[in-house]
Amino acid sequence: MARIELWNGDICDLEVDAIVSPAATSLWMSTGVAGEIKRAGGDAIEFAAVRQGPASLGDAIVTPAGLLAARVVIHAVSLERDRRTSRAAIDAAARSAMRRARELSLTSIAFPALGTGIGGFPLDDAARTAVEAVRDELADASSVEHVVFALRGAAAYEAFARALSESEPLPSRSLLEPVHSEPA
Repeated sequence: MARIELWNGDICDLEVDAIVSPAATSLWMSTGVAGEIKRAGGDAIEFAAVRQGPASLGDAIVTPAGLLAARVVIHAVSLERDRRTSRAAIDAAARSAMRRARELSLTSIAFPALGTGIGGFPLDDAARTAVEAVRDELADASSVEHVVFALRGAAAYEAFARALSESEPLPSRSLLEPVHSEPA
């Protein structure tokens, strides 16, 4: 069973097989999380991405990770040319990123809060969409053992924590009920 965790910090610092970068269809990495990934990992990441573009909304493009501790960067195309996004785009991009990780037999992957920065998508909706997509993709036979949602700040962390708890199966009994055991 794959482990999903939340991490409050810079996605560029994570030692995972793949870091997911939010991407527009042009694949340029100028601002937001993508810009941070480019600054930390080097221009070669952007050059490798742009050579594969333009990409379709919902696609995922894989490049080397440059100077990052990760092995690859998966550019999840979740932004239109006007840098806006939608639930459908975030869902498709997250699923495509997970498929690329499976294709490459990767075991760990880190996602930012896709679409919530320059994409302007509501944080709670983006969190529910991404968590649902990742969980669905993990249900398929997958090499992925560890997913990290790398978030910046309390609001993002709390939104993803709520999304993770909402999609958990309900316990078979109330967690507040005392457990009675038979005397031995």
